[in-house]
Formats: sequence, structure tokens, C-alpha cells
Amino acid sequence: MAGNFIRVACSDCENEQTIFEKASSSVACAVCGTTLATPTGGKAAIEGETVETVEAR
Repeated sequence: MAGNFIRVACSDCENEQTIFEKASSSVACAVCGTTLATPTGGKAAIEGETVETVEAR
């Protein structure tokens, strides 16, 4: 049940934010408020561009 942390770039403001790939709630950009990820029951649907995997478990 482990997941990875990934760095996602916002499509609107290019801010990079680290999020959990199995997020259970919506994740918004800390700068502009655009939705970066929405929960789907498993892995979250990532709306921004995935830059890198920060920590693989």
C-alpha cells in the first residue's frame, strides 16, 4: 500500500509542488489555486506535469 511522492509543475503558474501520488483529497497549487491532483480511489489523477519522483517507497 506504499506510494511515491512526486514533484508536479502547475500548468498555469509553473510552480513546482511535491504531492503524494495516491492523494485521498484534492490537491491545489499553493500559489494560484489550480487543481493539481484529484482522488480516484487509487492513484490520483495528476492534472499538472510530473517533473520527477522525489521518493520511491
